Amino acid sequence: MQLGVNVPNFGPGTDPGVLREWARTVEGLGFDLLMVSDHVAVTPDVAERYPEPFYEPFTTLSWLAGLTTRLRLGTTVLVLPYRHPLLVARMAANLHQLSGGRFVLGVGVGWSRPEFDALDVPFTARGRLTDAYLGTLREVWRASRDENTTAPAPAAIPVWVGGNSEAGIRRAVRFGDAWHPLRLPMDRMRAVLADHTLPGFAPRIALRLTTTPVDDPERPAGVGTVEQILDDLDRLRLLGADTVVLDPYHGDPEETRRPHEAWRALTTVATHWRTTP
Repeated sequence: MQLGVNVPNFGPGTDPGVLREWARTVEGLGFDLLMVSDHVAVTPDVAERYPEPFYEPFTTLSWLAGLTTRLRLGTTVLVLPYRHPLLVARMAANLHQLSGGRFVLGVGVGWSRPEFDALDVPFTARGRLTDAYLGTLREVWRASRDENTTAPAPAAIPVWVGGNSEAGIRRAVRFGDAWHPLRLPMDRMRAVLADHTLPGFAPRIALRLTTTPVDDPERPAGVGTVEQILDDLDRLRLLGADTVVLDPYHGDPEETRRPHEAWRALTTVATHWRTTP
């Protein structure tokens, strides 16, 4: 099982130098994947948790591809209805090629009605649009492979479908290479995996280290002592997770001014994970 990190590409403490250091830290600690989030119009409801500057994910990951050598790079998650699917297909394919096949496209339907309004995209149609756009992506990439018969075909772009609802799970089964739930409790993930045959499983969980055990029965996966977090990772591995993405951001934009706190937590987990039998 591989481990990834969701890196804040937003907030008052984030700038190109900090993003560069994030990439160096994540790759240097031996993590396998670096992912960033997506918003296009930072409306007031978005800005409460993910304020400007907000670095656009394709641009950011293309730049980071040139600063890294081994890390896979991805989106968690790209709000698919925000962009024309032919544009997404082209940008994703180019990034995958330019990075040497290291791109992972995580997608979701989005949640901010004001942002949809600002982009003139119908909020109530976001699920239908996401399904249609995923179908378009698959068709465009398939046609591109069929046309380039003389060149070696690049590895297919993995598509991770986010969404904790039943509709999101069905979408992952129909269109995805993995279901990519975001911060679900362990029991809920276990129940979904028991009830559905999924193409793959790549959850994003919290990362919050504590000095004493968290005894709350509703404890989110990834929250607790290092022993509890390692146990969570082991349980996810046994559930069949291909990759687990750790998310050290907890919703306060001021955290972005203190990235060293997240780097220390990641160092602790990486060190113990490598030494776990």
